[in-house]
Amino acid sequence: MARIVVASRSEDSRSKISALLTSSGFQVFRCCCSGSELRRALSESEDCVVVMAGILPDCVPDDLLWDYRDCVQILLIARQNVLDNVESPEIFRLTLPASGQAVIGAVEMLSQLHRMRLPHRTGESRDLVNRAKAVLMKRKGLTEPEAHRAMQQYAMNHGMKMAEFARRILEQSEEGP
Repeated sequence: MARIVVASRSEDSRSKISALLTSSGFQVFRCCCSGSELRRALSESEDCVVVMAGILPDCVPDDLLWDYRDCVQILLIARQNVLDNVESPEIFRLTLPASGQAVIGAVEMLSQLHRMRLPHRTGESRDLVNRAKAVLMKRKGLTEPEAHRAMQQYAMNHGMKMAEFARRILEQSEEGP
């Protein structure tokens, strides 16, 4: 099941959305009040559905989708004038006021879409990726999420699978510095 991240400036909105989702059987991974906090949460997880109530001051939904396109689905709940400024057709929108049932239905749909998009790594490719992350962590002093994100970005920017890039990292590490 996709991890749910709830993001809103308003503590009340975060609490209400989190309670609604939890009572409907979803697991809320994290609640975030800023764009930087949201980006940290996304870097820690490969499979997130982000539920944004309004716009965070330091986070443009279109930019967020661009940066995390392969590992996130976004539901933006906001007033119509805010939704009109969102450009990406891949961001799902609900106009305020939105019913609890509409939010639950949208999160269910986005969770299913997200599950279908996730790459299903075999044991071998997962092992390659984990070993390559360990190399990056040691050589570059990165944390595990930072190494994962760096590999993900490079692979995405160069049109290759993470396992293929991991194999390259491991081959280069065997050749020496």
